[in-house]
Order: sequence, then C-alpha cells, then structure tokens
Amino acid sequence: MTDPAWLDATLAAARPQAVAALLRYFRDLDAAEEAFQDACLRALRNWPTKGPPRDPTAWLILVGRNAAIDASRRRSRHQSLPPEELLSNLEDAETDLAERLDGSHYRDDVLRLLFICCHPDLPATQQIALALRVISGLSVRQIARAFLVTEVAMEQRITRAKARVAGGDAAFETPGPIERAERLAAVAAMLYLVFNEGYSASGAAVEARGPLCDEAIRLARLLLRLFPAEPEIMGLTALMLLQHARSAARFDEQGVAVLLDDQDRGLWSRRMIDEGLALIDKAMRRRQPGPYQVQAAIAALHARAATPEDTDWGGIDRLYATLERMQPSPVVTLNRAVAVAKVRGPEAALAMVEPLEQRLGGYFHFHGARGAFLLQMGRDDEARIAFDRAIALAGTAAEAAHIRQTLDRLARVGQP
Repeated sequence: MTDPAWLDATLAAARPQAVAALLRYFRDLDAAEEAFQDACLRALRNWPTKGPPRDPTAWLILVGRNAAIDASRRRSRHQSLPPEELLSNLEDAETDLAERLDGSHYRDDVLRLLFICCHPDLPATQQIALALRVISGLSVRQIARAFLVTEVAMEQRITRAKARVAGGDAAFETPGPIERAERLAAVAAMLYLVFNEGYSASGAAVEARGPLCDEAIRLARLLLRLFPAEPEIMGLTALMLLQHARSAARFDEQGVAVLLDDQDRGLWSRRMIDEGLALIDKAMRRRQPGPYQVQAAIAALHARAATPEDTDWGGIDRLYATLERMQPSPVVTLNRAVAVAKVRGPEAALAMVEPLEQRLGGYFHFHGARGAFLLQMGRDDEARIAFDRAIALAGTAAEAAHIRQTLDRLARVGQP
C-alpha cells in the first residue's frame, strides 16, 4: 500500500508541472484542470495497489491528456473533436516525457501557466486568486481566508477570472521580456501567498500544506533564473528561505507554537540560511530597495543572531520603519512594536498598538501582542482579557495552545 500522506504530497507537488503541461496541450484552463483531476483520481485508484510510477508527474500528464482525449472521443457523436492543433502531437512515451520535465519544456510550461494566471487584463486580486487555485490547487476556503473574504465571494472572483482568460486573447506562448517584467509583481505576490499558506500550517496540517513552502521556493528560484538581476526576486527568495529555515523549531512535540526567542536554533537549516543570506546580501548591493528585500533583511538579522540576546533589535526596528514607509499597514506597525518593546520597553510598544485596535480588533496577533506588552508592564488582569480575546480569534489549535500556556502560568502565579 502507498502511504496516503505520500500520495497527497506527491499529487500536490506535481500539480504545477502537470497542469502547466496539460494547458499547453489543450490551451484551456478548465480542460487542463479537469484532465489533471481525472489523472489524480486514477492515481488514487491505481497507485496504492500497483505502486507508484517511476516519475509520478510524467504519469499524471500522460494519463490526464489521454483521459481528456478519450472523453472527447466519447462525445464525438454529439460534437466534433477539438481542432488537431489544440491537441499536442507530442510523444506518448512516459520516459521521454519525464526526461523533458527538467528541461526547457518544463520551465516554459510553468512560466506560461504563471503568466496566464497573472495576465494584466485581470485585476490583481483575481490574478493571485486564480494562480493560487489553478497552480497550487488551494481550496476556495483557503484562498478566501488568505484574502479575508467569504468563500462565496472568492468562488465568484475565481470564476470571473477564468471566464475572462477564456474569453480573451491569452497568449499560450511564453511572454517576451517586457511583458514578463510587467507581470512580475503579481507573480511574486502570488508565490509569497502560496508560501504563507504552507508556513502558517500547524499540527496535522503541516504534512499536507508544508510542501507548499518548498513549491513556492522552487518557483521563486525558477523566476530568479529568468530574472537573475532583479533584486526584489532575490529578496523574495531570500525571505522565504530564511523563514522556512526555522520550520523544524517552530512547534514542539505537542504541536504548540514556539516563540522565536525560545526556539532551538540548532534545528534551523544552516543550508537554507546561508543561501538566503547570500541572496539578500547580493540584492542589497544593487541599491534598489523594495518590500521583499526589507522583510528579508529583517529575517536575516534574526538568522545571524547566535542567541536571542544577540539579536539586533535596533536594526529590526529601523527596517520595519522603512517598511512602514514603503507599505503602510497596521500589521507592519504591529510587527514593529515587537521590536520597539525590546528597544524602548513595553510602554512604548503598547502606545504604538493601541490606536490599531479598530482596524485589527479581529486579528489574533494583535491581542496576543497587546497581552504580552501588558504582562511585561505588570498589568496582569488586562493581559488576561487580551489573551482570552486572542484565544477566541485563534486560527489554529497551536495558536490557541500557546496563549493558554501563558494564561496557565498567570493562573499559577495568582494562586495563594
């Protein structure tokens, strides 16, 4: 029997390559998605009993393509087959297909899919939502949560985006340099959303969604090969690497979140840290700062600290101030307040976050940070109220468990 977790992870990892190749065959997003889903169903039926193929991605492409063509033939009594030019005449051999996956066909296929989803005719919100759904296979619920909208609204957004792509003149050839540069920002934003979807997973969800981090990093490296002199793509890739390097230390054995200062830094991936530091150093030398570079520079200061006490909190405060100017946001200010608490004390940090309550009143981390500042100031009763509110808003069991630990410690302190 093939391990179900391995099956899920393999199908998720294969999705971008397979859907991209099927899009080249059928030149239709819905047809490519349906062909991939059909191939996945056949994989779930066959692989557990017969064993997985030598190259699962090549198998999915081949089976998906042939299943879609067979379905068209079965409908031929009612409608003619699609024009021959819409059905690629590439070889049927899985071995040949597998050999080409790591070559130019593979790179062009994935980039073509990325750029079609991020077509400039689509609003930015539709570009990113469509790419998350089609390329990464995230559910509508997951994407809606990332955008803080209802599932119904997100379903409508994705449906409109697909219709617009289908009804427009989307180019199915890889765009030229000018057009690629124009779409780069939307693609970068989409990749980071994919990364965050995996990075925010906890508990049992880590195994299912954790590979999204690896997928986002892989696609970012692919973009970096296409845009080797673009500092923001260097910064984006560095940011994801430096954050993902801490994954093994972010949760304890019970799945409870571990704060950065409490993490075992020996569990951090030195290989990813070294790659990320080299990239952000290279990007900063270009002297073309952007939001991804600033966020990566913040992560780099954490990564360079051998112990929590060695962290350059003053530098982190200044970098967040820069980010506030580039991308004003209450969440950025909230993050900066954590650094301010380390540099100037919890009173200064609390003064920064109090005005944010109207905009961040429904945000778990706002109440968690506010409770922490109050606790440091000795205002335990107010801290309990803030922590209770944080638990009510927790998005994961790990978030809630971490706050409950703090409340338990407060309860023990208050006992006679």
